[in-house]
Amino acid sequence: MTGPLTGITVVSLEQAIAAPFATRQLADLGARVIKIERPEVGDFARAYDDRVNGMSSHFAWTNRSKESLTLNTKHDKASGVLHSLLATADVFVQNLAPGATARIGLDYETLKERYPGLIVCDISGYGDNGPYTQKKAYDLLVQAEAGFLSVSGTGEEMVKAGCSIADIAAGMYAYSSILAALIQRGRTSRGCRIDVSMLEAMAEWMTFPMYYAFEGAAPPPRAGASHATIFPYGPFIASDGKTVILGLQNEREWAKFCQIVLEAPELVSDERFATNASRSKNRTALREIIDLAFAGLDSDQLLARLDAADIANARVNDMHGVWEHPQLKARDRWRVVGSPVGDIPALVPPGGTAFAQRMDPIPAVGQHTDDILTELGFTPSDITSLRATGGI
Repeated sequence: MTGPLTGITVVSLEQAIAAPFATRQLADLGARVIKIERPEVGDFARAYDDRVNGMSSHFAWTNRSKESLTLNTKHDKASGVLHSLLATADVFVQNLAPGATARIGLDYETLKERYPGLIVCDISGYGDNGPYTQKKAYDLLVQAEAGFLSVSGTGEEMVKAGCSIADIAAGMYAYSSILAALIQRGRTSRGCRIDVSMLEAMAEWMTFPMYYAFEGAAPPPRAGASHATIFPYGPFIASDGKTVILGLQNEREWAKFCQIVLEAPELVSDERFATNASRSKNRTALREIIDLAFAGLDSDQLLARLDAADIANARVNDMHGVWEHPQLKARDRWRVVGSPVGDIPALVPPGGTAFAQRMDPIPAVGQHTDDILTELGFTPSDITSLRATGGI
């Protein structure tokens, strides 16, 4: 079965993570994604590292199933190429520096009259107005501005997320907003502008801790891998030195935890631990009791008791553990995709059950330039001239 976005064309002036992650997901659903890159070097995310047989891990993650067209947007013939692409495009995505598309006539206000059905998605750090508009907005910086760092880590040290969470948040909102805009266009025949900022995406994700600190109340404390306001909920060490994560959500689970896991039913009626609020307040004393009980159980025994009590639990996997995760294998979540450095494994995108998810190769820099330009009506001599003058 073809993907639901088959027949949709996306042109993307993209770099780094947020926009490429959004457009890769559109490609997963069958959209044709034409990725415009700098001549020779391409998207600078190609050079972040060389961990995938010489290719960047970030680039491998966010760029399969795309066509790569190299283009110097400052070249005097670039405008003709860009407008030839946009004339038949459904979606235009960009996450260049603030004001960059306006300088080359590709802002929404300029495009909407010429292409009334075009959906334009602008992804930026802080949006196109306000005092932060011109500030650089790398993922870690936005984690800081959005308050994420203030509630992540330990009492002694803040800690950033181990993946590009601000980029991912912005990319996901861009992706879902584009899908909604396509539905709207189907009803109205009109395109629109989508304005996604990394700060606003992260601020939405931070709404729980913001409400927790409502009207000047104390914010959630940094609690490491433990939950800041629920206890016990977090990591505990078994006798074999391995870490097990467990989490309790209600008083029924607390009773079963005491009776089956700790084998200390008397704790159920201990006033110090009668409610989550009191358990959280007295977490130091409760942790000592739990640690003493767990000192006699290895991780397999502990996990078995937690399962018997129907208490939520998890092993702490490293990346090698995720590569070999038995649940991902059992659900057949791995495929092989091509790339400039050979075939590599890739996870099947979540959610695809009613249609086949597209998982085509990751492109080399400019791999599709000649084919795309030929499709747009450029002659071999036109292409040769563009290449000779640094246009592609």
